[in-house]
Amino acid sequence: MQTLLDQANQSLGRLDGVTLLLPDPDQFIYTFVRKEAVLSSQIEGTQSSLSDLLLFEHDATPGLLREDAQETANYIAALNHGLAQIARPGAPPLSARLLREVHGRLLQSGRGSQQTPGEFRRTQNWIGGSRPGLARFVSPPAHEVIPAIAALERFIHDEPQATPILIKAAFAHAQFESIHPFLDGNGRIGRLLITLLLCSEGVMRSPLLYLSLYFKRHREDYYEHLQRVRTDGDWESWLEFFLQGVIDVAESTTRTTQRLVAMIESDRQSIHAFGRGAATAHRVHDLAARFVLLGAPQVAEQLELTSPPVYAAIDRLERAGILREATGRRRGKLYVYGEYLAILNEGTEPQ
Repeated sequence: MQTLLDQANQSLGRLDGVTLLLPDPDQFIYTFVRKEAVLSSQIEGTQSSLSDLLLFEHDATPGLLREDAQETANYIAALNHGLAQIARPGAPPLSARLLREVHGRLLQSGRGSQQTPGEFRRTQNWIGGSRPGLARFVSPPAHEVIPAIAALERFIHDEPQATPILIKAAFAHAQFESIHPFLDGNGRIGRLLITLLLCSEGVMRSPLLYLSLYFKRHREDYYEHLQRVRTDGDWESWLEFFLQGVIDVAESTTRTTQRLVAMIESDRQSIHAFGRGAATAHRVHDLAARFVLLGAPQVAEQLELTSPPVYAAIDRLERAGILREATGRRRGKLYVYGEYLAILNEGTEPQ
């Protein structure tokens, strides 16, 4: 187990080190947060893809997918709120209060919005089955939720003793899922808890590690390990599964980030050859690398340019194969950084 823990810490360190080489870490955080939102929401049954989410944020999602895309967008709002709160100077340690705030944003609209957002449950819930007697797992009674969350909060705060951060994150996630403190959204909040813990304790400079891809690919094992913690107290197998996930995701995210950096630089070199108009094309390309999907009015506003040079730059980038039109519309066209999106899309296809 110690060897696996050492490997996980090393993989996490390498991923964190990559952020030091990025010209603009926020550029990658924007897109990785959206990939995590899609994956974590898909585990709960939504069918929207990363492309659907990006179109939704530009008010261009097909009607049938709008509700799923709204749930995914709520996840982004919840994560961003949590990250902003823990990043404040003098911010208190990660707390139950913050988790309630994050939950309130997660369920602010769409499915689940009637399930007391931001409040711990006052009634019984369970996992699987139409009633507790048929359930795969029955969570603690409602009157035990607040004491159980208080105990979890003390553990997170290293009371009575400190716990290595990756072990803490693994145990905190499993315990949170077993308490199931909310009527809805527990899985997503539990996965957010992992990221918030790693960032609040300074393990990562930028929030680039998200385990939802690993949990999605190994969904049945994920649920089975959590269940064995509850029924058999098998914390060791859960910890091995979790640490292997950290290794796999940290290494794959490191490779993905390196691929994106190399691709962006290669495209910049291609833009150099544009000659006249290359300067504007470079600026548009920089925005595409940050937002992946964009429209000409958005670009003109961001760059404080008039429409003609923006449309000319987009046309050059489209002819070079860097951007492509994503909507098929005659008006309100949107352009996607195709290869960038293809790399991010790996593993995010709805099942």
